[in-house]
Amino acid sequence: MAGAYDDRDGMIWLDGKMVPWRDANVHILTHAMHYASSVFEGERAYNGKIFESRKHSERLHASAKMIDFEIPWTVDEIEAAKYETMKANGHQDAYVRAVAWRGSGEDMGVSAARNPVRLAVATWEWGAYYGDSKFKGAKLDISKWKRPSPETIPSHAKAAGLYMICTMSKHAAEAKGCADAMMFDYRGYVAEATGANIFFVKDGEVHTPDPDCFLNGITRQTVIGMLRDRQVKVHERHIMPEELEGFEQCWLTGTAAEVTPVGQIGDYNFEVGALTRDIAEGYEKLVRT
Repeated sequence: MAGAYDDRDGMIWLDGKMVPWRDANVHILTHAMHYASSVFEGERAYNGKIFESRKHSERLHASAKMIDFEIPWTVDEIEAAKYETMKANGHQDAYVRAVAWRGSGEDMGVSAARNPVRLAVATWEWGAYYGDSKFKGAKLDISKWKRPSPETIPSHAKAAGLYMICTMSKHAAEAKGCADAMMFDYRGYVAEATGANIFFVKDGEVHTPDPDCFLNGITRQTVIGMLRDRQVKVHERHIMPEELEGFEQCWLTGTAAEVTPVGQIGDYNFEVGALTRDIAEGYEKLVRT
């Protein structure tokens, strides 16, 4: 499947029904469009099985609660909808997007308590998120935007509004010829990329930022488990910017990114070393078992 995302063949699960792709629309006065009252999940299916599917559906529910609404479909119903959509589109290897939002209703101000909550699931074929960076190492810019304090946003929700500064950061990075941008947090610690968590290697040990003000990704958790199974010491901690110079390897993790090596962040260079390759290859095997 190719072309604009609003003009494709296929089916989308919308509020309990399979709808032709081009007909899966919402009204212009949908609350989520104006006030970002939306949460979503990005997932990948391999050989017909969605990796960690239930964890994603559970997190969708949790994210909705964090931004003050309830999804009127159970985790089991969301699970069924995802596989029904894959089947309708004939997908075995696919990206899966579940999204829930406050729709149009009686409210059209900041408050939207009387508006219905809607849910959709779409699937499509999607290759490597960072293209050939999976082999040679991605080049990252350093964003001017910082991940906000948990006192200002529900930072552990996978909510649409939290990605506004990510979009701006990625656009700025792409304008410089980079694949993505690394962000610091509000205290100045290393945080994450715009849609992926980040790991570093030094002297055979792994260091990754403590996700105390950003999403603790499901792929991140999976990779930490893989490292510990390999008896590799993992430090989840605050990382200062000046430490970047001393790290030898770096990679990103995320459902879309999978495990992507990083070759450069700003003026700092990293090798695509043995541990990075081992984790990337190990993840590829794990998701297909």
